Amino acid sequence: MYSWDEDTKSWYGRSDYAYSPAASTKRAKAAKRAAASGPRTYKGKSGPNQKIIDPKKHISSKSANPLIIAVDVTGSMASWPAEIFDRLPLLYNTLSQYREDLEICFAAIGDAKVDQWPLQVTSFASGFDLEQLLGSLYGEGGGGDAPESYGLFAHWVNTHVEIPNVQEQPFLIVFGDIGMHPVISGKAIEHYLGDRVNGDINAIQAWQQVTQNWNTWFLRRPSGKQGDQVDGQWGEAIGAQKIFRIEDEQRAVDYAMGLISRAWGYFGDFQNNMRARQDEDKVVQVSKPIEIICPRCGGPIPVSASGMFSCGYCGTTLKI
Repeated sequence: MYSWDEDTKSWYGRSDYAYSPAASTKRAKAAKRAAASGPRTYKGKSGPNQKIIDPKKHISSKSANPLIIAVDVTGSMASWPAEIFDRLPLLYNTLSQYREDLEICFAAIGDAKVDQWPLQVTSFASGFDLEQLLGSLYGEGGGGDAPESYGLFAHWVNTHVEIPNVQEQPFLIVFGDIGMHPVISGKAIEHYLGDRVNGDINAIQAWQQVTQNWNTWFLRRPSGKQGDQVDGQWGEAIGAQKIFRIEDEQRAVDYAMGLISRAWGYFGDFQNNMRARQDEDKVVQVSKPIEIICPRCGGPIPVSASGMFSCGYCGTTLKI
């Protein structure tokens, strides 16, 4: 389990790594709070902290760099919040050294037809405050039929989240493995989000609206075949090029960090960070699929590209 301090000597890789000194004061404060709070754990829970995760609330971030990380917590996906929790200090300490005002919101997605808590969401926060928020989520592990309530989450993002200070599309990353119910029941929206709507909502259209404001990615765990029905539905919702198939689910957080660091121009530092934790084969495995796509639009990047590269699809300038 990674810690909030700057000590990277216990990491598993053979290379050395040091965080940027710019945010050392913040990391020191987080480490002090972590030491005072005792051992970190995500296990032994029977439900979420409902005061913290209630999706009826409206949230906002004044940061220019908000980030939403949503995780499907049904069935086989239920262990993923614990995987993220284990790597939370690594995730935040790595990305916040690139953009110091980074704030993160976490969400857990289930199935509104059968689960008790089909949508759990936190507020935006930074540093050690994220510890309590992420720990308030509960991996229910339920789910009924194959589709899940990803659409309910999309509608929540469209109606309950404000990000007034962003200057470029911020990242919204969904970890999942299945498709969504194509229709969001108006009754479910009223029950879980506290909003009255005129009839049901089209889930695909809700996601298409999300992509207008968020750089949205579906990171799919190893399941199904490329181009299957799940890919088809998500492709219609967010764009086929924004579906990223994870090759090693133990590296799920690394894939997310890699995409973001590539977009922010710090992919080389991220790779050095990973070399201090994993062997070179893992670094290559994670890097290769990220290096051939634009982290903004998902468009292909020529193998011959080098230096400062302008994406021919969205115009984003990347440092290759």
